[in-house]
Amino acid sequence: MATIFNTSCTLNGFIADEQHSLQWLFDVPGSADAEADFANFLAQISVIVMGSHTYEWMVKELDLLNHPEAWTNIYGARPTWVFSSRELPLPADTPIRLIHSDIPAALEEINASNTAGGDVWIVGGGDLATQFYEAGALDRITLTMAPVFLPAGKPVFTGFVDSKNLHTTKVRRVGEFTELTLEVKRG
Repeated sequence: MATIFNTSCTLNGFIADEQHSLQWLFDVPGSADAEADFANFLAQISVIVMGSHTYEWMVKELDLLNHPEAWTNIYGARPTWVFSSRELPLPADTPIRLIHSDIPAALEEINASNTAGGDVWIVGGGDLATQFYEAGALDRITLTMAPVFLPAGKPVFTGFVDSKNLHTTKVRRVGEFTELTLEVKRG
């Protein structure tokens, strides 16, 4: 079991624009190829973790409150944890739960929900992934870089990670995208 931050980003390191939108990603020619490849990654995932902005964007884009089946059609019954300091509406009949604690306090509950024993996927955002890294709870980072530059937006990471703590294990092309996988070294 590994905890993986897997996200798409622009070439200048943004995972969303200033309004938390990912539309720039879907506008990339060949994005359907990368999306099809994503099914291979998702097959290894047992638990999903995300921040509140990512969750709110998904609720809006998928109209989850009116169509909760959209969630399970994509992500199945995987336990899903949304880190938020506020109450958010949850779609009925989904495995989505809110968690209002810091990463170290939440890890026991997240890991206990991983009954299938697969990987934990940190969907977004960059601040949440940074918190997992700082808590010593991040094993791998996979960035799928799109051939796009944004003038501003939400960064991939919000803290410092020294190069001695990262090891490049794989680089591959997926359509117009470049996927970079890094192992996080501990200690």
